This record gives sequence, C-alpha cells and structure tokens, in this order.
Amino acid sequence: MDERILKTEYSEVMQKSYIDYAMSVIIARALPDVRDGLKPVQRRTLYDMYELGIRYDRPYRKSARIVGDTMGKYHPHGDSSIYEALVVMTQDFKKGLPLIDGHGNFGNIEGDGAAAMRYTEARLQKITQEAFLADLDKDVVDFIPNFDETEREPSVLPVRIPNLLINGSEGIAVGMATSIPPHNLGEVIDAVKAYMRDPAIDTAGLMKYIKGPDFPTGGIVINKSDLKQIYETGSGKIRIRGKTETEKGRGGRINLVITEIPYPMIGAGISKFLSDVAALAETKKTMDIVDISNQSSKEGIRIVIELRKDTDVENFKNMLYKKTRLEDTFGVNMLAIADGRPETMGLKQIIAASVDFQFEVTRRKYTTLLAKEQEKKEIQEGLIKACNVIDLIIEILRGSRDRAMARDCLVEGKTDGIRFHSKESRVMAGLLRFTEKQANAILEMRLYRLIGLELEALVKEHEETLTNIYRYEDILERRDSMATVIINELDAIKKAYKRNRRTVVEDGKEAVFEEKKPQEMDIVFLMDRFGYVKAIDMGTYERNKEAAESENRFVFSCKNTGRLCFFTDSGSLHTVKAADIPFGKFRDKGIPLDNVSNFDSSAEQILYATNQTELNLCRVVFVTALSMVKIVDGGEFDVAKRTVAATKLQDGDSVVSVMALREQREVILQSNHGYFLKFLLDEIPVKKKSALGVRGMKLADDDQVEHVYYTGGDGDTSIPYKSKTLELTKLKTGKRDTKGVKVRA
Repeated sequence: MDERILKTEYSEVMQKSYIDYAMSVIIARALPDVRDGLKPVQRRTLYDMYELGIRYDRPYRKSARIVGDTMGKYHPHGDSSIYEALVVMTQDFKKGLPLIDGHGNFGNIEGDGAAAMRYTEARLQKITQEAFLADLDKDVVDFIPNFDETEREPSVLPVRIPNLLINGSEGIAVGMATSIPPHNLGEVIDAVKAYMRDPAIDTAGLMKYIKGPDFPTGGIVINKSDLKQIYETGSGKIRIRGKTETEKGRGGRINLVITEIPYPMIGAGISKFLSDVAALAETKKTMDIVDISNQSSKEGIRIVIELRKDTDVENFKNMLYKKTRLEDTFGVNMLAIADGRPETMGLKQIIAASVDFQFEVTRRKYTTLLAKEQEKKEIQEGLIKACNVIDLIIEILRGSRDRAMARDCLVEGKTDGIRFHSKESRVMAGLLRFTEKQANAILEMRLYRLIGLELEALVKEHEETLTNIYRYEDILERRDSMATVIINELDAIKKAYKRNRRTVVEDGKEAVFEEKKPQEMDIVFLMDRFGYVKAIDMGTYERNKEAAESENRFVFSCKNTGRLCFFTDSGSLHTVKAADIPFGKFRDKGIPLDNVSNFDSSAEQILYATNQTELNLCRVVFVTALSMVKIVDGGEFDVAKRTVAATKLQDGDSVVSVMALREQREVILQSNHGYFLKFLLDEIPVKKKSALGVRGMKLADDDQVEHVYYTGGDGDTSIPYKSKTLELTKLKTGKRDTKGVKVRA
C-alpha cells in the first residue's frame, strides 16, 4: 500500500489540537446550555435514569447502576465525574431545586463527602419528571447519536422552566468559567410571565419579580443596589452575610448564634470559619469570646459563640464580617452555551432564550399531537362510515379470498373475484373509497365495536378528536394561544413547587469595626535555631535571661504594637507585626516564622533581625558573597509591604552579612581561600537600598567572601581559625578593594 507523508508546521498542529480540545471542554463538558440549564453530564444522567425507569414513584436504584449505565451509554469521561454530578443534584444545600431524590449518605453542608456509589441509592424527583423529562416521546427536541453511535440521546432536555436561573451553575472551562447564582422558582416564573406579556420589559422591570439571588443557605445580600448592573451585564460581585441571632447564655453571658451562612462558605468554609474565630481569641484580637461550638444538625446551621457579659455585640459582629467569612463574595459570571457558542448573558437574555425555547418545544409538541389526532380522525371517520354499511363490508369480507382482495375493494372499489349475494351489493362495493389507514382499521376491527354503546362511544371519541384538532390548530396558528398554554403550565409548576424566599436582599450598612488598641508594653522577641518565634513579657525575660540568651538565635526587646524586621541571604526584608507573634510563657514552643510572614525557611536564611524603631535610628551595612559592600540608612526600610528587596544583587550573588552600625569602627572580610582584609567602615559609601554597592575585597575567580567580622563596640576581638585563635586586632589595617593578606594555619 502506498504511504504518503504529510508535512506540516508543528505549531499549527498544536494550535489546532489545543483549540479543538478547548472547544470540546467548553461545549461538551464544563458549561451549561441556556435552554435547559444543564451540563452534558447532568443531562445524560437524568436521561439515563428516565430510560432506566427510575421514576419518583418507583423504588430507588443503586447509584453505581446509574453511573455505570450513563458512562457506558452516553458519558465516557469516568465514573467519578458522573457520580459527583449526581450527588450535587441531590443536595438541597447546593441546589435550590434538587433534581434527584437521594437515599443514603450524600454528604452534608459542612463538607463531608458522599458515601461510595455502591452504598447510595437514587431516583428522579417528581418535578424532574414533570418539568424536565416530560414529552420526550413527542419529538419536542432533537436526538443525536451518542459517542459510539450505538445509542441516541437528546441534545437538550425539554425543560419547562428557566433552570439556569433557578438552580444556577458553576464550572471551569478552558480560558473561561461560569458562576450563576440560584434564584427563587416562583419569582423566576413570574418574571417569565411578565416577559411573555411584554417582551420590551427591561431589567428593572424584571427585577420587580426577581428580587435577587435566593441561595439555599439563606443569608443576606447586602449590595442590592449593585444587582441591576450585575443582571444587565451578566457579571459582578454579590456580597453575602450570614444571619445571626442573640440569646441569653449561662451566667448572664451573651450567645451570638449564627443560623444561616453565606453560600460560598458551604463545605470546608465552615471549619475554616470556626478556626478563624478561635484564632481571633488566641491572638488576642478580641477578649470577648468565651467559647465557640458548632451545634449544626439536619435541622439547620447553628454555630454558637459565647461572649462576655459586657460585649458590644454589634461591634463584635462587624469584626466577624471584616475578619472572617461570615461576610463573603459570590462572583457572578453568567456564561452559558447559546446557539452553540459560549456567551455571557444578562437576566433578560437568559429569560428570552428560555421563552424562545419554550415556544419551540411547545410548537413541536402540538405539531406531533395534531398529526396524531388527524390520524385518529381519519380512522374514526372510516370506522363510523363502515358501521353505516357494515352488512356490505361483512359481505365483502366473506366473499374475498384473502386480506389483499378485501383491502383493494375497500380502498379502490375493485370487486373482481369477490362473491356477492346480489348485483346491488357489487355496485355498492365498487363505490367504496376508504383510505389505506381506514381500510386497515376496518380489517382489524373487532365485532364488539358493532354494539350500540360502542358506536356511541366511537362517535363521542370522534367529536373529542375534532375538538382537539381545533384546539391544537389554534395553538399552532396563534402565538397568544401558545403563550396561554405555556403560562398555564408555568402556573401549575409554581403552584406545586414554589417555596418562600430564603435570602434577604437589602442595601446593608458597611461593617465598621473599631478594633480596640492593645495597651502598649515592652516585650522580648525570641527566635530559636529552628526558626520558631514567640514573645514574652520583660519580667519573664529577666528571670530567664541566661537561658533565653543561650537557647535562642535572636533575642531583642520591642513594643507589642511595633513591627519586626528580618533580613535574609536572598536580599529580602520581611516585616511582621509584633502582635502577630504568639505571646505566652517562656517554655512555650512558639510557631514557625513562616506561618506569620512571607519568609520561606526552605529557600532563604535569616541573617539579622531587629525591631523597626531601632532600625530607623541606625545605619545598616551589607556584605555579599561576591564582596559587594554598602551602607544604607535604616529609615529606608520603614515600608508598609510585608516583603521588599533590601538590596540589589548580581546574578549568582547572595548576602553574607547584615549588621546595624553602632560603635563598630572596622570590618574584616574573610574569603574561602583564607584571605583576610581589614579596613575602616568609613571607606564604605552610603547608598540607597536599591543600589548594588561597591567592591570591598578583590577576589580570585573561584573565591567568595565566607565570613564578616567587626571590631569596636560589641565586635569580636578573636576568632577560631584552623585549630588556632586568630586575633582580629592584630590584623594589619588595609584599604578597601584590595586583596588582603593570606593567613596560614
């Protein structure tokens, strides 16, 4: 067989492949369709349950059975994604309108996951059958081949309500994401009816019916005035607060009870909230908390914070809004698939797309029903006509040799070969002109249909058929009639499934928290050789001074309201509020500095630490491994950022020494090759922190500065060097930017 090698640009192949992949994720997996508000995995799961007969009035079936059947027939993307979609459609704390009735452990609002699919069972909810899957047998939507073309599946479900708004949706595609909040079913239906009555209605008009999102977890939307802009553009941010109540506690204390949480707090957010509140007490940000407990159950959320008697409850609530997730943000991006492509849509656009879809589904439904009624009419008219000449028909049947001869006589009046009792009968038979369907119905008619009451029933059924045909034709020909049908169906759904709004929508006041300033006091900062930090009071330090100095790498005093500064070998300066350092007993372990700062102990090393006040009053000398030196005014490091560059470094360079200058007079640089250079600190120029500095010592290509020493003040006078003691004061003082002297063992 001839082989052909096609040469193409690699970048073009990659670009095309990536675009194909991205569009597949966007259209076929991650984003919902604006018409039914469902992602493909949700649509396929519901349709598979419908096909399996797992209805609301029938027994539950194992979730594993549903997942396996869905994966094998319609959704070949793994069982975990299918089961996760099934689980979410059962959870009433995530969906305002659950579509699946789950039996077993399907997780809870606190983030506990569902049991394995082999343990849980499920079936369709009643509303899912009535409003999502009804009329699939009436050609209301297109059916397409499945992934291997062995089955057929609906391209969209004939959903009768704007499910995209009612249940919302969240999904991450390639380069885009959707996040649509849930809404109240009754309000959405009222807005749809208002749009159908007046298609020119604007967003403000629709918002007379849809007050705002209605989250299953309740809560309070506090930026009502922003909703109009959000609903017009399809994007924005909704701010939500939890609901709280106050109760009398033990011993005259006050209990602040959280009864509803913000929707984004679902899951791990609750435990994070509890730990954040506990941290407020542990770090002394508030002294009002006595105890906190999570008493939530199946009946609802109940988080109890026990407060002191004299607590300012409003101020405490505002602190929770500011410092915890009791006030959170829901990012809105109403992105959905419309006409086969992703589109960010406003409220009116979504409702308009839903209404257009309802008219299309209704048109196809009644077109199918009309065709069936017209077929029934044809047959009924044939049977009624046959009853009027039943004796002649019986004579034809008895005189015919086979079914085909009798059918030809009934349809075309052919009498050849048929035995008749008289010429009149042959003439009458030749005048018969039944249709093919009528003739087949007559030939299949049972004798009991000749009973008088049956004939009356047939006539009555024919009259009903004529009435239905007239009604269906009216619906199909007049948009007003079709709109009435749709509105009646919406009213029936609203009456059966509406519920009261859970989320309050208002323009809430900005949370103003007056943080009580701690009483200023002197404390002592301690950092051990493992990088654990803590703070103790001055009295404790004085009693344990010797142990503190010997066991810790950095020990210095500071104000509890001040800031601490840490210089690292990477040339960075990390600052930390003293209040963030745990304050306690001398033998407390403390916490890693990494936990309260941007310092990364795995990538950098602290060379010098001090408090901001002392740093502002002195100058700082920097020495790098490549022998770059400079002095910087400490006031330059008084910055608001938690991390800044303390000095500029060349590629491959690092800081060897950082030291605050007080009474030091000379600096000694020691290289790896054993060279020592001693020169006056006055020879080092004062530079900005962003400067590179000047060369302090001439080095060989493979040499670097290893240690830095200072004389004068608290500087060392002697150091151990190669099994002997080297007196630094005896080193000859040289000039900066010279080679120095070689010290041999």
